[in-house]
Amino acid sequence: MTEVSESTEQLSGRKEQPHEHLVEERDGAVAVLRIDREHALGALSRGMVEALVAYLDGLAHDDSVRVLVVTGTGRGFIAGADIREYDGVSQAAFDDYQRLGRAAFGRLASLPQPTIAAVNGYAFGGGFEVALACDLILASTAARFALPEVKLGLLPGGGGTQRLARAIGVRATKELVMTGRSMRPDEAERRGLVARVVEPDELMPAARELARTLAARAPRAVREAKRLIDDGVEASLETGWTLEQGVLSSLYATADAREGIRAFIEKRDPAFTGD
Repeated sequence: MTEVSESTEQLSGRKEQPHEHLVEERDGAVAVLRIDREHALGALSRGMVEALVAYLDGLAHDDSVRVLVVTGTGRGFIAGADIREYDGVSQAAFDDYQRLGRAAFGRLASLPQPTIAAVNGYAFGGGFEVALACDLILASTAARFALPEVKLGLLPGGGGTQRLARAIGVRATKELVMTGRSMRPDEAERRGLVARVVEPDELMPAARELARTLAARAPRAVREAKRLIDDGVEASLETGWTLEQGVLSSLYATADAREGIRAFIEKRDPAFTGD
C-alpha cells in the first residue's frame, strides 16, 4: 500500500487523505485528486468508492475549491471496478455496490465546481464512467478508453451507456459498448469526447493550466454555466433559452459582474471574489 508522502501533505494542506489510494493535492483554488493504486491500474475497490462519495460530498460545500482535476498513476487512470470483488457475492450485495457506484458518479457529475479528467492511461469500465462524469477530458497519448463489460457478460452500470451516447451519439456508443473494444485518444478527440491530446509528460501541466484558467474566471458564472448547459441540453431550445436569460439576469446583479465590466473598461485583469 502506498503511503502519503510528506510533500503531498504539504501541498494539500491536510494531515489526512480521503483514502490510502485517493491522494489530494491543493494548488490554490485547484484540487487535484489522484487515484494512487498503481499495482491494480487504479481499479476501484468498494472502500475507494465509499471514500470518493464522502470526499465529493465535502468538496461540493468547499468554496475554497474552484476546480477539481481527477487523474491516475502510472499506466492506469482507473481500470474499472476491482472485479475480484464481484466473484461469488450475492445478488443483493452486487446490486448494493452498483447503487454505491451510481452515488459516486452522480456526485461527481453534479459537483458545482467544473471538473477535468486528466486521463493518463487505461480508463476502462468505471474509469471511463468517471471521465464521462467530468466536464472536460484531457488525455495523454497513452490513454485508452473502453466500456468492456460485455466481455464479462455484463454492461456498464455507472452511467456509461447514457453519458457516452449523449456525448458521441447513439450508433457510435452501440458499437463501442456491444463490442467492448478500446478507443485510442485520437479517435476520442475526433468524436469530440476529448478536448485535447498531449504527450504523457505534458498531461498534468496542461490540466493544471486549464484548471488555473477556469479558477481565474468568475466562480459563480462558471458554476452557472456548467449547470445551465447540463440542464438545458435535456430541455427544448425555448426552455433552455429562457433558463439562460434568467441566469444572465441574476449574474448581472453580482459584484463579480460589476468588477468584470469595470476591469474590461479599465483594461486590467479582474479580481473576482465569487460575490
